[in-house]
Amino acid sequence: MKASPTLTNNLQAVLADLIELHVQGKQAHWNIVGTNFRDLHLQLDEIVDAARQFADDTAERMRALHALPDGRSTTVAETTSLAQFPEGLISTGDAIERIVAAMEAAVGTMRKVHDEVDEEDPTSADLLHEFISRLEQFAWMVQAENMKPTAKVTAADSK
Repeated sequence: MKASPTLTNNLQAVLADLIELHVQGKQAHWNIVGTNFRDLHLQLDEIVDAARQFADDTAERMRALHALPDGRSTTVAETTSLAQFPEGLISTGDAIERIVAAMEAAVGTMRKVHDEVDEEDPTSADLLHEFISRLEQFAWMVQAENMKPTAKVTAADSK
């Protein structure tokens, strides 16, 4: 099978976001400060590793379909849907919000192109399903760091 221009463009959009997610995850990893630093530092490496693997899987799928992936920094910077990550030190709380937003943007791109990808190549759509599931799980787990509990616990509850 040879990818159509539409499939190529859709997978390229996913690739650009995944590469940018990897880069932003490392930027956050290197520059976070504050409460729960170590936990977030380690979580970010998990996200970075997954994003890098997903990008590689996407690019290799593109090549299997005779499409040419473009991971050049200028292409990624010009085409990603992720907001730019700030320069300098960033609090763990702010980094969490930005990384969650970045993962949600990447997932948004995948959901946006999903139906067209699935129509032409269900195998590539299966990859998107895997990526979406894992990134949404990461977003939930990282976002929990900033959440406030809502349960009302009383002394009677502990008996």
